[in-house]
Amino acid sequence: MAPTGKRTGESTRRAGPALPNSAGYLDGRLLIAMPVMGDERFERSVIYLCAHSAEGAMGIIVNHPAGSIDFPELLEQLGIVKKGEHIKLPENAESMKVLRGGPVDTGRGFVLHSSDFYIENATLRIDDGVCLTATVDILRAIANGSGPKHAILALGYAGWAPGQLETEIQSNGWLHCDADADLIFGDDVDEKYGRALRKIGIDPGMLSNEAGHA
Repeated sequence: MAPTGKRTGESTRRAGPALPNSAGYLDGRLLIAMPVMGDERFERSVIYLCAHSAEGAMGIIVNHPAGSIDFPELLEQLGIVKKGEHIKLPENAESMKVLRGGPVDTGRGFVLHSSDFYIENATLRIDDGVCLTATVDILRAIANGSGPKHAILALGYAGWAPGQLETEIQSNGWLHCDADADLIFGDDVDEKYGRALRKIGIDPGMLSNEAGHA
């Protein structure tokens, strides 16, 4: 699904900056789960929206670690590096976090990364600073030190049918804020939820089920 074009428009919600276009599409922005969400898979989640249009939406959760899986171990399982060769990995590969990107297609890896890396016919450019690549070639590039400066690997993604995300937003399920590199790629995964809320002027400790209702 390709991201939609940007058009200037006004927000239909009081909380959060203006929507990026008159149709209300939020691709390239961050969704912030509200307590009223009621779905434990998305509890306290921050989601970078890779695509949003009349056809639906797709995003990557950027603040839910994928359990005990680490990136060097995953590279070994995929045969990209041999057992015991972790010490040869560049620093950004050794420390790269593996996240739980969402409940759809959880056996597949999706790499959100800075736009200094691009694979023809494989990389989706979402905005000027962020791209998405879902092929093993980017993992090889990261392992040998020729990959993007900033990247996170997510297993699975979050997806919405046409109109579903809009309904959830109107039902007070999500807030939204501008994306920035630190919120997407930062190492402090546990702090991203609170920082995203503070970015739009909300104290996480004061958040209630009624906050953000239009």
